[in-house]
Amino acid sequence: MELTRLIVKGGVISPGELREVVNMAADQGLDSISFGSRQDIIFPKGFKALDKEKMGKHHFVFPDEKSGNNIVSSYVSTDIFRNTNWLTGNKFLYILEQFKDQPKLKVNINDPKQQLVPLFTGHLNFIASEHEDYWYLYIRLPKWHRMEVYPVLIYSWDIATFYYEIERIVTTEESFGIDMIFSLVSEALDTNNRTIDKPLNVPFYPFPYYEGMNRMGIDQYWLGLYWRNNFYDLDFLKEMCDLCFDCKIGKICITPWKSFIIKGIPKDRKLEWEKFLGKKGINVRHSLLELNWHLPVAMDWALNLKTFLVRTLDQFDISTYGLNFGLSEYNRDGHYFTSIVIEKNELPKDLESIKIRDTYNVLFAKNFDPNTREYIVHSQDIDKLELPTILIELSRKYFEELGNSIPETTEKNTQKKEKPQLDVYQCQECLTTYNPEYGDESQNIPKGILFTDLAETYCCSLCEAPKSNFKILEAVTI
Repeated sequence: MELTRLIVKGGVISPGELREVVNMAADQGLDSISFGSRQDIIFPKGFKALDKEKMGKHHFVFPDEKSGNNIVSSYVSTDIFRNTNWLTGNKFLYILEQFKDQPKLKVNINDPKQQLVPLFTGHLNFIASEHEDYWYLYIRLPKWHRMEVYPVLIYSWDIATFYYEIERIVTTEESFGIDMIFSLVSEALDTNNRTIDKPLNVPFYPFPYYEGMNRMGIDQYWLGLYWRNNFYDLDFLKEMCDLCFDCKIGKICITPWKSFIIKGIPKDRKLEWEKFLGKKGINVRHSLLELNWHLPVAMDWALNLKTFLVRTLDQFDISTYGLNFGLSEYNRDGHYFTSIVIEKNELPKDLESIKIRDTYNVLFAKNFDPNTREYIVHSQDIDKLELPTILIELSRKYFEELGNSIPETTEKNTQKKEKPQLDVYQCQECLTTYNPEYGDESQNIPKGILFTDLAETYCCSLCEAPKSNFKILEAVTI
């Protein structure tokens, strides 16, 4: 279905901006809006294009356009879920502010310790490291068959600069891989990188409960709101924005789960919010079985299937704590981000005129952890009525294996230690590193050449300091 999207940078919108959006939708005769999986706002079919004056600073993407992708961020998780100590909400906002032009590629900027926002669903995925203000960068550009790790950590205030340079490379170069990107970016930018001293570790935690009124610090609360049909009433949103103004709440956060979170509700206003929700008849205590589903927007088949599965599993009193589920039309694009995926198979074209029942495939993430990015096919060509039994079976498998699996990064790290180690050297003048895994393309030195094997006339490719100015930094594996 063709829908209009409103880009919401990082999933963060002010009550004033949301009120403007609600008014635009109401002016066109709409009564609701929806939220998308990349923390954007979705309008139903029939939303008409607006002139620039009416759109203001809002960035709309209409059905016939391909102009822009949203930046996904885990700003929504800060202060309410597990987080990396140095990564504050303000830091997220400062980084997002550096993106002045609308990105053409999908960008994710996330904390690896939270589970609410997927880490690897972008073309460029910036993931916070343990070193303050430094980020891993995982890249999987369009038409790439696998994800690659950028060779160095990126400084917080260089993230936007890095992104725009890589976007420029993608739009100007015909073919490129991670080595070429690293070389071109290093040549073009003067940035404050840091050597990767250990692989990314993404801890596995059960999926969080993100709805209802919850304590935040000593004297504040956060509120998560979820409507199962993903149609959020405009009149409700208007009054909610007014209440945010009155409570001096500056940000509303959209999640990738078709819901939104309001942080910073004062303790002495909690009752007022609860009365407001009660008067509007808003349910804020859905079960985990109901909440943890990712559905495509405005797809009736998906909502109907989810309703059937939730009701059936509820009858069997099945626990799904820590699991989440996704419904998708068959595509195998490798960008799923739920523990269990149910794919709807395409109907063969030669059978389209015949009324036959849909069939489904069921996949689950390795260790039931979507961040492994590896999915295992459990069942294929299954009838709808067989799906509850399979989900019950997988739920039991999850709890049987819970705590027994070896983290993905630990496995990789163990494998690396079995390989030979090479030394990385660093220029003491400008801190440029020479890594034998990459060589030095600017001086025609291929991969695999040890620093000690370089000619004595070798000099730093950035500041031209002599070879003697380089000191050993660390051992790396290839």
